[in-house]
Amino acid sequence: MSRTNLLDREVGRAMSTLSAAAKRGLGDPALAELVVIRASQLNHCAFCLDMHLTIAREHGVSEKQLDLLSAWEEAGDVYDERERAALALTEAVTVLTGGFVPDEVYERAARHFDAPRLAHLVALITAINSWNRVMVARRIPAGGYTP
Repeated sequence: MSRTNLLDREVGRAMSTLSAAAKRGLGDPALAELVVIRASQLNHCAFCLDMHLTIAREHGVSEKQLDLLSAWEEAGDVYDERERAALALTEAVTVLTGGFVPDEVYERAARHFDAPRLAHLVALITAINSWNRVMVARRIPAGGYTP
């Protein structure tokens, strides 16, 4: 079986619907792109990185934020506390060290996002992790995204 056949249209539409709903519900397109880029970095998904770096620039995310995203914890005031909380949650959900998201990471995010936005943030992280795994499994290379 070809690796390019691992995702059919129905599943792709469902995943796209989830991703779009999560982004809308989060209500901050720039933050959403930081989150999906960070998860994609952790998952080594070149296709998603290429795509979401382009989209992030369209939403006004600064080059400095994009350049330092892999070292966000050490980047000083490049990211505000809300962004840092979202990125910490992104890493915890993506990596699931110890099999769970630490309470302090979740509670930190809950201080910056109301319940509906926090639910959308978790859904967005879950969606991009699913996309990353599909694209990495299919070995879809960077460069195929066109806005």
